[in-house]
Amino acid sequence: MRKWWNSGVMFRWPVVVFVLMAMVIVALPIPSAAGDPTAAMKATIDEVLRIVRDKDLKQPAKTEVRRHMLETVVAARFDYAEMSRRALGAPWNQLTDQQKQEFVDLFRTLLTNSYADKIETYSGEGVEYLNERTEKEYAEVRTKVLSGKTEIPLDYRLINRADEWRVYDVVVDNVSLVNNYRGQFTKILRASSYTDLVDQLRKKSDKLKAP
Repeated sequence: MRKWWNSGVMFRWPVVVFVLMAMVIVALPIPSAAGDPTAAMKATIDEVLRIVRDKDLKQPAKTEVRRHMLETVVAARFDYAEMSRRALGAPWNQLTDQQKQEFVDLFRTLLTNSYADKIETYSGEGVEYLNERTEKEYAEVRTKVLSGKTEIPLDYRLINRADEWRVYDVVVDNVSLVNNYRGQFTKILRASSYTDLVDQLRKKSDKLKAP
């Protein structure tokens, strides 16, 4: 059984860390000419910063409460269903509604459990908003994560759902989160089955969740 989380097939940087690290580091001023997609991302970042900086929520007894609040804010901006559909690819169309929801829940749990601790403890120097581009219902907000002497390109790809900009992919240094997972999922499906893929997702999430 192939394990898609082996280090040999992961990003050069743990993508989801930087996706959410950008939400917990000090944001540089947003350009006045920035449009709705950039403003949407900044709103999410500002809310996460408020939670992270709350002294009362820093108490050990409030760990679970703080994590739940952070997950709620992030989930309001990230379209996990769209991310799941794109990551799974063509097999998505063969799933029942129940199977689709199960896959979305597992994928979301995996991403959350993989990097929750790093999100809460990371302290960086800032994120700089570079520019944005839009085309009909799609947009891309380009940013740059600043960490020491390192500058890491971090781009958010968004889709407009009911007049709300939602993230469906993140690109770190030209590496797409969705494309990376789709490649790994495809390898498992070719070697085994969809049932095996779901089983691996569940086991990995449970392992990360265990104390």
